[in-house]
Amino acid sequence: MVIKRTQQAKSAVTPQVMKEENTDYEQTLRPQRISEYVGQAKIKGHLLVHIEAARTRSEPLGHTLLHGPPGLGKTTLAHIIAKEMNAQLRITSGPVLEKPGDLASILTNLQQGDVLFIDEVHRMRPIVEEILYGAMEDFALDLMIGKGPTARSMRLQIKPFTLIAATTKSGSMSAPLRDRFLHHFKLGFYEPAEMHQIVERSARILSIDLQSNAAFRIASAARATPRIANRLIRSVRDYAQVQKRASIDLACVDATLTSLEIDHDGLDATDRQILLAIIDNFGGGPVGLTTIAAMLAEEQDTVEDVYEPFLLQQGYLDRTSKGRTVTKRAYEKFGREVPKGAQISLL
Repeated sequence: MVIKRTQQAKSAVTPQVMKEENTDYEQTLRPQRISEYVGQAKIKGHLLVHIEAARTRSEPLGHTLLHGPPGLGKTTLAHIIAKEMNAQLRITSGPVLEKPGDLASILTNLQQGDVLFIDEVHRMRPIVEEILYGAMEDFALDLMIGKGPTARSMRLQIKPFTLIAATTKSGSMSAPLRDRFLHHFKLGFYEPAEMHQIVERSARILSIDLQSNAAFRIASAARATPRIANRLIRSVRDYAQVQKRASIDLACVDATLTSLEIDHDGLDATDRQILLAIIDNFGGGPVGLTTIAAMLAEEQDTVEDVYEPFLLQQGYLDRTSKGRTVTKRAYEKFGREVPKGAQISLL
């Protein structure tokens, strides 16, 4: 493997470095410590133990893989881990690392104990991924210097660091890379009470006077996902500001959700389109993912990664060996009667 540093590589290998004085708007909504992080109790418990053990030994935290649906806090946890370890966080992503030299440049510039966060790690190219193997296990880079008969291998030691990788598709990662992570944490959807806490916390940070029942309504419409909750809060705030409302009440939230075509259960227009299409056009299913994607004019990956997880988690949709089917709850949602002989789940 020949490593060259080009001008293009320099731009790709300059990762974002998070500093204390960062005043980015989105950053202000991120919890800064584990004690501020709401939800994912089991993961927080494990992290507290591993972080304390690593600090006691004055070692970097073991390499950590965070996976789960988008918007659940994987990037936030990376920020928190770096802060708890009193380490500098460097951020990049799988698609940005186009050449082995891109990743090698980042790794050779890491300082002792730094945290390197790679988002969308499943999209990293195999030739780039191979650079990580030695770096993760031995804190070393195996490089080839020169070309042809004069080429020679060289092992370059790098400073011990922590790799935190995030992915929405852990199954798409290669087994050799996935197995090199010491800690594997899967983030799940949040409980209603946790979502309510997140909404109220964000409202306090943004100095929004949000009534309690309005906060509950936002939490219930946020698809059990903090990122969506924060997006809805900002939309409601803008609506209230234009309407010159000093306090945000339930009516204000309902009006905003109606304009966004989001119902009280968090289903948006596309969610309802999926369910109604299966009910009306296919008698409740089963229907294939390809057909659903074609009806929506969406990519199959978008349907599978963005819409299906919430519908499955809420019990509106079911996966079978023959295809997707709606559940009894989906029929009840739209006030429909389940047809006789329909092959649906009774969830």
